[in-house]
Amino acid sequence: MTTPVIIDLWAPWCGPCVALTPILERVTDATNGQVVLVKVNVDDNPNIARAFQAQSIPAVYAIRNGEVVDGFVGGQPEHIVAQFVASVLPTEAEVEVEELIAAGDEDSLRAVLNESPGHEDAIIALGELLVASDRAEEALALLARIPESERTRKVSAAARLSLKPVDNYDETLESLLDSVKADEQARQEYIDILELMGADDPRTAGYRKKLTARLF
Repeated sequence: MTTPVIIDLWAPWCGPCVALTPILERVTDATNGQVVLVKVNVDDNPNIARAFQAQSIPAVYAIRNGEVVDGFVGGQPEHIVAQFVASVLPTEAEVEVEELIAAGDEDSLRAVLNESPGHEDAIIALGELLVASDRAEEALALLARIPESERTRKVSAAARLSLKPVDNYDETLESLLDSVKADEQARQEYIDILELMGADDPRTAGYRKKLTARLF
């Protein structure tokens, strides 16, 4: 999901595969980690070959952000393979954005958003910074730019609860139960607390059941 991947479907009995693999290795190694090569022996991993619907080998696929974006079948000369790999390399602009997000400070994140106002990673990171610096309202306005997701829900919950801090989750959740059906604000606070507790908290499942019972 974070680095382009080249998938090489091959088998040891396949002559063109044996010739192509060293070329793929040289070309991807030359990217210094910007592209990763994964070699899949189809004899040992037939399910993966079926998942790619490969009709013959060698079959090579390029993946960016978890999706197949290009591919070819059969042996290819090195200059063609180099062009193929180059096509999935991040652009200079993408590299700059990654560096700014990695820096993680407010100025860097705002620089990303000046160029790409809906950049999810930058919005999430800046939202977290704003919550941590007691600017919850600003964080909520920022998060409203992008669709709700698991990531945004957690930051939004932290922002709302920072405006009304909760000292004891258990006491607050129990006290809210009688109001969650009729009072939208109480219901939101209840859900926000569960969001921050997280699925790994052993109490979360029980409180979710209690909420469901009151709502339905």
